[in-house]
Amino acid sequence: MTKVVCPGSFDPVTNGHLDIVERASRLFDEVVVAVLVNESKASMFTLEERLDMLSRATSDLANVTVASFRGLLVNFCIENGVQAIVKGLRAVSDFDYELQMAQMNGSLTEVDTVFIPTSPEYSFLASSLVKEVAKGGGDVSRLVPDFVLDLMKERFSA
Repeated sequence: MTKVVCPGSFDPVTNGHLDIVERASRLFDEVVVAVLVNESKASMFTLEERLDMLSRATSDLANVTVASFRGLLVNFCIENGVQAIVKGLRAVSDFDYELQMAQMNGSLTEVDTVFIPTSPEYSFLASSLVKEVAKGGGDVSRLVPDFVLDLMKERFSA
């Protein structure tokens, strides 16, 4: 069985994230969506909220689980029997950064990295942009699941 991880901050989870997770779930036996815990970064949603959002958004994918991790991703992979890291690529700039990360991870362990190009309709999408547009009152309804949109509206109206 091939077990992979789709890591990220998922603050919030977007349809672009879910596109990569869904496609990975068709390619691999088991997919772990792992939320990075980064105390130095201010998040819109708590870790628990992000884990709940991901669990809800992936509930129809039987081979997908949700977890969190601190520290190095490769340590999480070793501790959880993960063979590969799945990363979505939106543009050449993503590739430059992600290739460097993949090579560093490969130098530390035997965990491979698999790149999946994002679907064209999500090639511009980033959680930071979604938050910025939503905060300014823009329509992000096509970019996030409905329940995430509702949570964002609650957060910004408070």
